[in-house]
Amino acid sequence: MTLPSTEQLHPDAVRLDRDDLITSARVLAKGQIAAAASVRGALDQIAQGATAMARTLRGNRVLHYVAAGSSGLMAAADAQELGGTFSIPAEQLRIHMAGGLPTGVEMPGDAEDAADGLTEALSTLRAGDSVIAVSASGSTPYTMTAVKLACAKGATVIGIANNADSPLLLESDIPILLATPPELISGSTRMGAGTAQKIALNMLSSLMAIELGHVHGGMMVNLRADNDKLRSRAAGIVARIADVDAATAHKALTATHGNVKPAVLIAAQGLTPANADARLRASNGILSAALAQD
Repeated sequence: MTLPSTEQLHPDAVRLDRDDLITSARVLAKGQIAAAASVRGALDQIAQGATAMARTLRGNRVLHYVAAGSSGLMAAADAQELGGTFSIPAEQLRIHMAGGLPTGVEMPGDAEDAADGLTEALSTLRAGDSVIAVSASGSTPYTMTAVKLACAKGATVIGIANNADSPLLLESDIPILLATPPELISGSTRMGAGTAQKIALNMLSSLMAIELGHVHGGMMVNLRADNDKLRSRAAGIVARIADVDAATAHKALTATHGNVKPAVLIAAQGLTPANADARLRASNGILSAALAQD
């Protein structure tokens, strides 16, 4: 029987040598680059997944991230960064990780086989929600149970796996195959598979934000500045887009309580905060469209 690609032995594995860490490092770096390159084969599916995620958020529905083990850590990291990066409301995000999010350095090894509590955790799942399910093998029991529940409730399933024709990909509405080579350290899917998953997840959420109009000229314009670092960053964004000095940018941000999009309109076009908000609502939150209005 042919083993899944994530369980096969990499031909360069024999070059990992405790007496030659330089060569070992070179081999590992090459493996990471190859893993990253696998994402290129899934660009269409990643774009489709991002569109579905944006549709979920526009419809005031919820994004559910589901995974176990190292895949769960990758998924959780992406979900947890969406608030600070793109101001995605916490009530529109859920993380479902086998065994729960770790509070220490250990993850329970048997958690990925246990689906206890998933039915309750996904009890609010409904049509219009999106489930981002991640599993290197594509067959993790915890993740597959969640996928079956999601399918039964009419949610959109975006499946990310590293083995072709795996159950997760076969049952997903949008299957994303990351065809990574076998792991250099056999069985350690936190490496090649995990690297590809991290890239794909980052791309999904970044493309989602672009679709939602939260990115303008490569800048995070749905940022809400609520600390000194973010206030400085936001002022730079407002100043650059509106072509104004830092003092004007800071004044506009003060008027909008740190919200970048309306601050740009205030700084660039002299609108009141109320008029800036109205302009953005009429433009579906797309800053370029709001700026183009007279």
